[in-house]
Formats: sequence, C-alpha cells, structure tokens
Amino acid sequence: MRRNSRVVRIGGVKIGGAYPIAVQSMTKTDTRNVSETVSQISELEDAGCEIIRVAVPDREAAEAIKEIKKRIRIPLIADIHFDPRLAMLSILNGADKIRLNPSNIEDKEWIEKIARLANERNVPIRVGANLGSFRKKPDNVIFALVSTVLNEIRILNDANFDNIVVSIKTSDVLQTIAANRKIAEVIDYPIHLGVTEAGPLEESLIKSSAGIGVLLMEGIGDTIRYSISDKPIKEVEAAFTLLKSLHLRERGITIVSCPTCGRCEIDLFSLVKRVKKDFGNVKVPVKVAIMGCVVNGPGEAKDADIGIAGGKKSGVIFKKGKIIKTVSEENLYSEFKKELEKLIEEKSNSS
Repeated sequence: MRRNSRVVRIGGVKIGGAYPIAVQSMTKTDTRNVSETVSQISELEDAGCEIIRVAVPDREAAEAIKEIKKRIRIPLIADIHFDPRLAMLSILNGADKIRLNPSNIEDKEWIEKIARLANERNVPIRVGANLGSFRKKPDNVIFALVSTVLNEIRILNDANFDNIVVSIKTSDVLQTIAANRKIAEVIDYPIHLGVTEAGPLEESLIKSSAGIGVLLMEGIGDTIRYSISDKPIKEVEAAFTLLKSLHLRERGITIVSCPTCGRCEIDLFSLVKRVKKDFGNVKVPVKVAIMGCVVNGPGEAKDADIGIAGGKKSGVIFKKGKIIKTVSEENLYSEFKKELEKLIEEKSNSS
C-alpha cells in the first residue's frame, strides 16, 4: 500500500498522495549555457522526464533560469548550496522548486526571507541529507541522516514554511533503504528517492533498482531519480523501466525477450535492438515479445500484445498468443514493424 503523504505541487506536476510517482533527472550541462541546457532538457522531455533539476553555482546560473524556463515545458528545480542569495534569485527568476539545506545557511534571517518568498510564489523546498552532509562519517549513519533531515524540516517550520519535499540518499543501498524507512515513519512530506553517486550505467542500474525498488514496493517514494555517470536520458529510461516492472506506471514499450540458447536460429539480439531504437519514444503501453524459438514463443509469451517467435530461417508474428502470419527471416522485422505500428496507432486512438 502506498504511504499516505501530503500533496506538493511543483509547477504543473503534483507529487505525493495518490498522484503517480514522478520521474526526475538533472542536467549535466553548465546552466549558464542556456542553449545547451535547453537542448538537453528538450531531449529529456521527449523521453518522458517530468521534473528537471539544474545546478546553480553562481549568480549567472541563477539568472539563466529565466530564459531556460521560457523554452521548456516541465518544472525546473534549482539546486543550491550555501548561498541564500542564489535561492532568492532562482525563485524570482521562475524556479518551480529549490533544493536547499537550510542548516548550511548560518544567518536565520536569510532562511526567513527565502521561506517568505517561497510561500508567496508557492515554491516548494526540497531538504535532505547524504553522507556529504557530515564533516566526518558518523558512528550511527542512519540515525545521523534522519536527525539531519528532521533538523532541516524544523528550521523551515520555525520560519512558517511547510511546503517541503524530503530526500535521504547515500551511495550505499542498504543505508539508503534503512534511512528512508525511518524517515517515512515520522513525517508525511513527499519523499524523493535515489541512490546517490551510484556509478556508471551497469553498476547504477543494479544499485538504484535495488534501493529504489525495495522502497517503492513498501509504498515509500513519490519521485525518483537514477544517478548514472552517463547521459541523463539513460536515467529517465531506467526510471520508467523500473516503474513499469513494478506496475506503478504503464508507459511505452515493454520488451519481453528470451536470453537465447542453442535452439535459436534467428538474430534475436539485433531484433531487440531495432525495436528499442524504432519504438523507444512510444508513450502508449505496449508489451512486445521477441522470442528465439517456438518453445518460448506464443505459448510462454501469450500475454504480450504482439510478438515474434523465430524458426529455421523464418519466424511467426503473433498477437495475444495467436499466430497471425509466418514470414521469412529476411522480411520478419519489416512485417513485424508494420503490425506493431498498426497496434500502436489503434492504442493511441483508443486512449
């Protein structure tokens, strides 16, 4: 059962409550370079990214938010550390949310100013903690992380601000799970999930899916971000794949394919790659099976909307387990593509 959290609005996206778990990413460009940043955000929008975060290291980056906002469609989060003036400037320039740790700002008057302006503009603040929040590693990491977040919340509450999103991340999967379980017991603010600094693609996919997946299955989490040392579009693709696999979001192509064995007599790997390349940006949910032989073909994949099962220099195309045509291997993909395009059009028209 999904944890019952309060609802927070980030621009045009609502998170928490019964709203869908939102997919976030962060640009890897210099925010001051508006054209490059907008270009990357546009690519992420096309991939389905619903909230984007940008780094705001200085005044020029904060000023760039105004122009970036004019040219994108999804809500923008300004990521700020230490300097309260950048928080104020980012809000004034149209940021839909700011990421800020209030305890990094020593002057409480600044916290009150930020809270006042954020309240006026209905801009949420994300607070949180990770191991970088401590000068030296604490003896009890979980207790320290949770205590730090509660202190961040208390600082904002004391400034009459409670439009808050919470995040606790570490690069350790088990610590991330344990700390989020603890904080979820004592607050009702929406929680943003991720395993921070999770590494390159292969490592991050495993670590992030394990950490985020366990928490989502326990009903914890309202937004997610994969942290991958690679192109940000891979973060979005991975996030939606996880949500689809847990039946939390139904979106786009889901490929069911066998690992192949000695029975396979078609080039299944290239078929999988072609389907991903040609249909990766489809928005309607479609389950596609690509199977190497009749053993794993229509029978095992009969719940797929459409599929291929290979044979000797040929293959069959099936829908919901029923064979609709047999095709030579050289024409198999082109015929399958036609059938899949037709199915996508039908689903799009009926949605």
